[in-house]
Amino acid sequence: MTNLQILTEEKPAESINENQIPLLTSNSNHENEDEANNKTDTEVDKTLARLELFLNILGFNPRSVLYSVICWTVFFALGVAVPLTALWMCDCSECEKYELRGCEMVIVAFQASLAAVSLLCLSHCMRKYGLRRFLFVDRYTGDVACFHRDYVNQISGSLRLFILWVFPCFLLKTAREISRISYIQHGSWGFSIMIFIALIVSWTYVSAISLSACILFHLVCNLQVVHFDDYGKLLERESDVLVFLEEHMRLRYHLSKISHRFRIYLLLEFLVVTVSQVLTLLQVTGYRDRITIVNGGDFAVSTLVQVVGIIICLHAATRISHRAQGVVSLASRWHAIATCTSSDTSQMRSSASAGSLEVANHLNSIQIDYSESDLESLDFGGMAINTQLVSCMSSHHKRQAFVMYLQSNPGGITIFGWTVDRSLLNTIFFLELSLVTFVLGQALITS
Repeated sequence: MTNLQILTEEKPAESINENQIPLLTSNSNHENEDEANNKTDTEVDKTLARLELFLNILGFNPRSVLYSVICWTVFFALGVAVPLTALWMCDCSECEKYELRGCEMVIVAFQASLAAVSLLCLSHCMRKYGLRRFLFVDRYTGDVACFHRDYVNQISGSLRLFILWVFPCFLLKTAREISRISYIQHGSWGFSIMIFIALIVSWTYVSAISLSACILFHLVCNLQVVHFDDYGKLLERESDVLVFLEEHMRLRYHLSKISHRFRIYLLLEFLVVTVSQVLTLLQVTGYRDRITIVNGGDFAVSTLVQVVGIIICLHAATRISHRAQGVVSLASRWHAIATCTSSDTSQMRSSASAGSLEVANHLNSIQIDYSESDLESLDFGGMAINTQLVSCMSSHHKRQAFVMYLQSNPGGITIFGWTVDRSLLNTIFFLELSLVTFVLGQALITS
């Protein structure tokens, strides 16, 4: 009996040999691509360096205890103390019809809570695993240079997505504060401008943290989409079932780790956003006077940021879950085509090829490392395979067993067992709709 296992952790460069290179590129001609790979390595390093600098500025990647203390001090000062002080200094007898003070305090509290959840959950993972292992872009965890250009495109696209959403929200927030200053005078113009700058800087900092966490999850999922797309192409250029099995186990294992690392963050984000929207909506519907862009603008802008963050996370999770579940149909089609195009039934009873045995021996040499705590979500373990039995199995039976394995193990992003797919989106939508309907019903009853 031999053990079929999978490489899951980073190994030193000197311990990696040619037999441990991922099988996705087993037919690639690396001799003619060394120079191009070195160039893409440099591009990936530069792109990751920019992303790491951006995350360091926001405090997601603390390198030491001192830096972590500084980041949290800045967060509490800029994200909590500054806006609360500015709102307290804005208090005046003629401000009631131009600002909803209770509603604005609740908005500031929940915005800070959402940003704190993002920093707590993601900075812990970043500090524990590092950026490369956190994104699964290290070559020694099973990914090679053929994906580096896709990595660069995905990381650059995530940074553009951040700018695409933060900049319009920043303009809306700025327009709202300018309109409030035009109606409310806080002594001199210098004092009003100081309050304006404090509120804008604080809001931008907190919103950037919460949206960055959502986009980072979006990036992690999109990087795995690259590998699932390549896995579909693998079915077209390979015929060895053991190759397919190893790669699917590797991809599903990565999805399990991603689900484990982000499940607390996703759950807390949904909870904070839902409670924030319900409480704010209760206050807004209970307000007796007229709601305008001046006094209700903060509610609109904060709602936009929170809903956009939720949509980004759900879109990324459902996309990778859809790709993982779509592998079953691809494998079924591959199995059907291979079966229907086989004209000689005696070939289906032949023993396994030497390449299959070589792959089995390669898989037996790979060892699993249980050093990470997030392997509590592990969906597979070591699996015993008799090589003599494999050599006697027909190609049809091996393909059929592989398709049945995929049907029983579709994969996807999960939150404590619930797969984030279209059915879960429908459940979330109806829950939110029920809450909104309940709040509006209470408002009609009290009015």
